[in-house]
Amino acid sequence: MTGAVAGSAAGAAGEKDAAAGPGLRLDKYLWFVRLARTRTLAQAIAGAGHVRISGRVTDRAHAVVRVGDVLTLPLNGRVRILRVTALPAHRGPPAEARLCYQDMSPPVDAPGKPT
Repeated sequence: MTGAVAGSAAGAAGEKDAAAGPGLRLDKYLWFVRLARTRTLAQAIAGAGHVRISGRVTDRAHAVVRVGDVLTLPLNGRVRILRVTALPAHRGPPAEARLCYQDMSPPVDAPGKPT
């Protein structure tokens, strides 16, 4: 009887994942939307353990990113906060890549200006 309970719990978890919609690997997303120059660099960023997907810390390049997720990651000397608005099918031009996320990062202060 305990096997049936465990099986139904696993089935419920699988249904939850399927209901969440399609996803894309974190490293592929970072590379497709041109936040990383190479896929290898995207894998290194994802594997460093400094990326959050909707508040959860991840250190896996194969973590799944879905539309609506909020990515928080250090990039080019600052913390970027990005809301995923679309999952690209391929690595396209920069203008097309920017349509796949909404940048919610705080504005960067101009150098030399008093704060």
